[in-house]
Amino acid sequence: MTQAVMARHAGEPRKERSGLRPGQRVFVWGSLIPIFLYLGVFALFPMVWVVVLSFFNYSPVRVGDGPLGLGGRNPFIGLDNFAAMFADTRAGQIFRISVKNTLIFAFLVLVVNLAITLPLAVLVESVHHRVKGLFRAIYFLPTVSSAVAVAIMWGYVYHPQQGLLNNFIKLIGLTPPKAWLTDPSAFVFGVPLAMIAVIIAYVWMDFGYNLVIFIAALQGIPHELRDAAHIDGATGWSEFFHITIPLLRPTLLLVCTLTMISSFQVFVIFQVMTGGGPQNQTRSLTMEIYENAFRYQAMGWAASMSLVLFAMVLIVTLVQFRILRTDWEY
Repeated sequence: MTQAVMARHAGEPRKERSGLRPGQRVFVWGSLIPIFLYLGVFALFPMVWVVVLSFFNYSPVRVGDGPLGLGGRNPFIGLDNFAAMFADTRAGQIFRISVKNTLIFAFLVLVVNLAITLPLAVLVESVHHRVKGLFRAIYFLPTVSSAVAVAIMWGYVYHPQQGLLNNFIKLIGLTPPKAWLTDPSAFVFGVPLAMIAVIIAYVWMDFGYNLVIFIAALQGIPHELRDAAHIDGATGWSEFFHITIPLLRPTLLLVCTLTMISSFQVFVIFQVMTGGGPQNQTRSLTMEIYENAFRYQAMGWAASMSLVLFAMVLIVTLVQFRILRTDWEY
């Protein structure tokens, strides 16, 4: 009987086993095609266009002979844009200054952010559960604030005459700096005072995000490990350094990566608070890219600097993955 059934079905056409009816396939493709078009037009094409522009002396105010305005008055120059970064010209000097400032800003922001958020997360996690949510909300509020508003507020705080900070320093009997944001001769351990002022403002605005991530990670640490440490006589500091920190390495990797990437891309707070001054001491690479692209219309030069910024972010991210990556979970 089984052979008869098999013989009967042998001559029937094989049914499609895709699992989707024709109407479902139309819905799927109708949903995916707009997404693919959006990513292609607004993500993939701009990335390819930046790479192409970096090899041209391109400006949108000039009309080229080739496709998309390339060629002719927008000539192909190969690697000249990248060679100009090391040349002894004003553009090359300002580029190197902006790279140095960006690296200083990003690494100091990371150190200060971690020094604040990790201990604070442990303290917030240790308070009573009824007020824990209140503390999280208070510390997270600056994160959702407008960067322009934060920059303007801190500009008033740093004002040399009416600023809250200088008035407080005078109140306790000390001599405040002449100007936090405009004094080119003021340095703290070799770092310009204006840069430190911007770092403080940015960390104040940004640390709540990392704080919430650390609190969530602390809540995921098994209580059995802490209880076992207490039974073995571990103090609070021993538990923090030998249990909490090692178990937070995956979270540290996430926080360090996100913080560095966002720090490399900071623009608004520099633009509003200092405008890159004094004497280019707070001029970031994003500001240099923006001004060359949209103020001076030097799109080719700006595109090459954008690729350098991408390379910086990529290298730092890979180093962080190499140092903080773990092959285990708890």
